[in-house]
Order: sequence, then structure tokens, then C-alpha cells
Amino acid sequence: MLQRLLTLLALLMVLLFPVAAAHAGGESESPAPSPSSEPAPRPDGPYVTVRLVDKDNDDAPVAGVTLTVVSEAGEEIASAPTDADGRIIVPIPALGVYTVTLDEATLPDGIELSSSVESEIEVRAILDGANGGLFPIGTQEVTTVSFAERFVTSLTSGIKFGLIVALAALGLSLIFGTTGLTNFAHGELITFGAIMTYVFNRGLGLPVILAGAAAVLVSALFGWVQERGLWRPLRKRGTGLIAMMIVSIGFALLLRNVYQYTIGSSRKSLSQYVSQARTDYGPISLADKELAIIVIASVTIVIACVLLLKTRLGKAMRAVSDNPALSASSGMRVDGVIASVWILGTALTGLSGVLLAINSQVNFLMGFKLLLLVFAAVTLGGLGTIWGALFGSMVIGIMVEVGPLFGVPSSIKEVGALVVLILVLLIRPQGILGRRERIG
Repeated sequence: MLQRLLTLLALLMVLLFPVAAAHAGGESESPAPSPSSEPAPRPDGPYVTVRLVDKDNDDAPVAGVTLTVVSEAGEEIASAPTDADGRIIVPIPALGVYTVTLDEATLPDGIELSSSVESEIEVRAILDGANGGLFPIGTQEVTTVSFAERFVTSLTSGIKFGLIVALAALGLSLIFGTTGLTNFAHGELITFGAIMTYVFNRGLGLPVILAGAAAVLVSALFGWVQERGLWRPLRKRGTGLIAMMIVSIGFALLLRNVYQYTIGSSRKSLSQYVSQARTDYGPISLADKELAIIVIASVTIVIACVLLLKTRLGKAMRAVSDNPALSASSGMRVDGVIASVWILGTALTGLSGVLLAINSQVNFLMGFKLLLLVFAAVTLGGLGTIWGALFGSMVIGIMVEVGPLFGVPSSIKEVGALVVLILVLLIRPQGILGRRERIG
């Protein structure tokens, strides 16, 4: 046995020694080139190659900065960091005009773009091969920002995000309070509003404001179609709430796959308001689109609350929410009231998707990713209560944006808000503004 082991060891040494000797000989003759000095492989067909240089530092290449290539139709082609030569090479599906955007968050520590420098350029691809572009930037040292200033900025972002969540949460709370349905397809209604905005803006060429208004109207129509074609027949057949909830899960999967099939899985940008300079309003710095989002969401929420509290339709909605059977016996058209709830709730949710598309980008998963936070907001404030949905949304929005200041990683910043939700529900299961009910 020992002799066999010694024979095997000797054989391995004979096989490995020439390989080791070849590596040693190669190192002594000529050093192997570093990966940064090797030219990147050129793909077959047309491609965009962009080089990022610092014009304020003798055109020195800037490595490790993420550049994103987007087609003229707003479809993201690729996103990659620059190599040691400051270059990226991205194959493109067709000739045309492409926009290259720089992710400022990936600039080296202590460096930011000069105020006179744009964060994106255009590259015109006209050759069936290399289509080059130079991305000259100017950099400057980052001035130290105090914790108070960062807190104010994060708080403002939290309020903006909370208002977007509040619109969707208000729609969910209306539908749940009137029908008792826990609608797991509600996230796809957010995505529907965003996709309709993209279709009207990019497809039909409408300005973003008109595209957003049209998307809200189409969302309201989509809510009516859902109610008449799906939920009302299920109610007429006496389908239970648990079964309807399972139907909503299947409906969500259907819509999500339809969205992916129609617009693809890449992120898409609107034709306006992609990148805007910020304006100082005292201690707060906001871009015009952010200010518009806050104003539009706030005004819409106020109008919706006045509608629910002061109008005859709002009183009918609250009556059906409290006791549908008594409302029907009193001569009220319950089905008509529920249809109005679906129209209003889906319109508010669609507006949430419109504002989310303006604030960031359009993606078929954007509503699905926001759904958990919307549920958290409604549950935290109190299921079925309008004020609870608004209050819970603001708490969730502020927690998500302010959390990273206190050590929460940005990649999982939603976790802080969900932890608060769990703690509140352990102490007060009905939510902060919900009413305690006896079960059984």
C-alpha cells in the first residue's frame, strides 16, 4: 500500500513539474501583462465604446465608474463599470442614437461632478462596428455635508416617497374597506399606471404631464373593467374572500407576465424629467420634478379625502363599508357604489405609478416591489381606515429613506420599516389608528 502511494506521488511530481517550470520560465523571460493592459475583446457587429476621462486632470482615465447605455426608445442596453483605461464596450442591437449616463454614486470617494458638467452624453451609432464616444468630465472634491443637512435631505425624500406610497395605500384601503378583498394584484395596478405613462409618452409622443393624466384615466377605466368582468361575477356567485384573495394572486401573476412580455424586463425612461438640476428652497434642495410630485400627490390626497368626507358618494362608500347588507336594504345601489370605489381606488393607484415613473424609471416589477410597503403602510395605520393608510404611508416612507443615515444598508433599507411594522403589530394588532374588534 505504501509503495503504491509513493509511486502515485512520484507520478504527480513528474506531471506537475514541467507545468511549474513553464510558469517560472515565462515569468523570468517576460512578465505577464496585467489585465488592465490587455485590450478588451471587440464584439462582432455594431457596438458602442465610450471612454471616460477627467478633463480637469490632464484627461486621465477614470476607472470603476458605472456607465449605462440606453437606446433612443428608452430601453436599457447594458450597465457596466469602466476598465483601467476608463472604457466600456457595449454591443448594440441596431444602429441609432444611444444615451450614455454616468452613475454619480460610483465616482471615487471624495469626488463629484463639477456643476457645469452633464452626467450623460449621446453616441450616434452609424457603423457596423465600433461607434466611439468620449465622455469628458470635470471633478471636484466633495465638500463635507453635516449630519443635519443629510437628515433634512433624507427626510424630504422620505416625505416624497411616503406620498407616492400613500396614493397606492389609499386606493388599497378603499377597496378593502368596501369589499373586504385583500387584493394582491394591487402592485400590478401601480405598474399599470407607470406603463401607460410610458406608452403615451414614448409611443404616442405626448408630454409627460398629458401622458400621466391619460394614464390615470385609463387606470380608472381598467378598475371599472376589473370590477365588472371579474370581481362582481365572483361576488354574485357567493365566492368567499379567501378564494377571491387567491384569485387576486393569480391575476397578479397574469398581469406581471403580460407586462414583461409587452415591454421587456429592462428599465425604461420617460422622454422628459430624467435628470434635472436641484434648486435650493432654504435648507431643502429639490429638483422640479420632485417638487411637482410632492404638490400633485398632496393636492390629490386632500381632494380624495374631501370627496370621501363631504360628498354624497363618499357617505355612500362609508355606509357600504360599515354594513353592505343594511345599505342594500335601505335602497342603496351597492354594486354601483363598489364600482365607484374600484374606479377611484384604481385611479389613485395609477397616479402613484405615474409619479413613481417620473421619479425613477419604468419596470415591470416596480409595483410588485412596492406592494409589500403598501401593505405595511395600510396594516400599520389600520386596515380599512383612510387616515390610517395616510399615516402609515408617511411613517413607512420616512423610515425607508432616513434609515441609511443610522446604519441601515441602502440595499435593504426597506427592512427598517418592516421591523417597525412587526413591533407595532405585536403591541397593537389593529394598527395605530384601527379599531379593536372582537373575533368569535
